[in-house]
Amino acid sequence: MRIAIIAINKEGKKTAQILNQNFMDSKIYTLTNKVSLKSLVGEIFNKFDGIIFIMALGIVVRVIAPYLKDKYHDPAVVVVDKAKRFAISTLSGHEGGANKLTFIVARILDAMPIITTASDTEKKIIVGIGCRRGISEDAIKKAILSSLKEKGISLKEVRLAATIDIKRNEKGLVDACSGLNLPLVFIDRERIKNFCGQIETSEVVERNLGLKGVCEPCALLAGRKAKLILKRKFTPGVAVAIAREDYI
Repeated sequence: MRIAIIAINKEGKKTAQILNQNFMDSKIYTLTNKVSLKSLVGEIFNKFDGIIFIMALGIVVRVIAPYLKDKYHDPAVVVVDKAKRFAISTLSGHEGGANKLTFIVARILDAMPIITTASDTEKKIIVGIGCRRGISEDAIKKAILSSLKEKGISLKEVRLAATIDIKRNEKGLVDACSGLNLPLVFIDRERIKNFCGQIETSEVVERNLGLKGVCEPCALLAGRKAKLILKRKFTPGVAVAIAREDYI
C-alpha cells in the first residue's frame, strides 16, 4: 500500500515523520508558499492507495470533496488530529482499506481509532491476548482460533484484538493479528494496573509485570460495556480471553 502523509504545521511534521518510519512505502508532503493544500491534494489524490492527513477533519472534508469519485476508486483517507489523540477513518473504509489503515496509524501513535462504518461498529467481539516473549505467529493464531471455536464465534465477528502496550514490538503477535486480518490495539499498562473490574489473577503476570492479568483486562478495556464470555484460556505461551461489547 503506497501511502502519502500530509502535514501543514510543525507538530504535524513531527507526527508525519513518526508514521513515515513505520511504513515501507510512504512519502511525506508539506506545504510551501508555492503550493496550496488544495492543489497538492488534487495532484496526488489518485496516485496513492492511502492518504493520511494530520490536521482538522473539517479541513480534510472540504479539500478532498472536489476529487471524490466512488468507494471503488477513491484512496483510503485517514485523519489524525494535531494532538495525536485520534485516528479517524474518513473515506473508503472497506474497499479502500481506510479502516485497516486507521488501526495501523492508531497503533503507531498510540491514538484512539475511530471507525464509523456499520459492519465494523456492529461487530461486538474483542479478543484479549497475553503472550510469552518471542512466541511464534503460528502459536498465537492457533490460540485465538481455538478460543473462538470453543465459544462458537466466527473470526468475522471479531472487531479487534487487544494486548498490553509493552507488546507493541512483539513480532509473533503483530504478525498473527495481521495474518488473521484482526486490528490490534495496545492498552496502556497504567490503565490495566488501575482496572477495577473482576478478573482472574495470574501469579505469573503479577510476578513479572506487577499486574493482576493481561488478556482479561485488555479484552474488557478495549470494548464498550464489555463483559467476558470466555475467561482466560491458556495454551503454551499464550493466554486468550474473549469479551462481548454492549453485553445484555
